[in-house]
Amino acid sequence: MVELKFYGIGGQGMVTAGKILSEAVSLYEGKYAITVPSYGAERRGAPVNTSIILDDEPVLVNSFVYNPDIVLVSDPSIIDKGVDVSEGIHEDSILVLNTEDEKVLDAYKKYDFKEIYYVDATRIALDNIGKGIPNGSMLGALAATGIVKIDSVESAIKITFGEKAGEKNARAAREAYEQTKKM
Repeated sequence: MVELKFYGIGGQGMVTAGKILSEAVSLYEGKYAITVPSYGAERRGAPVNTSIILDDEPVLVNSFVYNPDIVLVSDPSIIDKGVDVSEGIHEDSILVLNTEDEKVLDAYKKYDFKEIYYVDATRIALDNIGKGIPNGSMLGALAATGIVKIDSVESAIKITFGEKAGEKNARAAREAYEQTKKM
């Protein structure tokens, strides 16, 4: 079982990203998944998070993730809003972060993640879809960790967004996958 927690700001598509990840592993990798979103204030700009549990066996629990193996952060400023992205992490927890800013990376080093993967997912989204919605590109960065195949992510994105938007978002995912760096 792999437990993931996605953090972002309302409007970045993190709830959708959780659903796409669940579809990617369920439809294309023969695994099981459950996604449990938490909306908070339910408005654009407010902190949101989504819990995802992946397993080779049916997932029989329907709850939030409290001890994530992987934490994905689509907006690094979320820590300035009082959100503790390290809550419940353990010695093997991995961080996937939307930034290439050295100051931001330094700020996140204090959380003691085992590994940090990072990419400028917002720039990639702007270049590919014309909007600063990094959900597709963040899924590409997540695929760089090896938890899901990039081909599965691309296929699930195309199903979710349809032909035109799906192609653009899948291209953003692939580009982020190829540009993700590991610390």
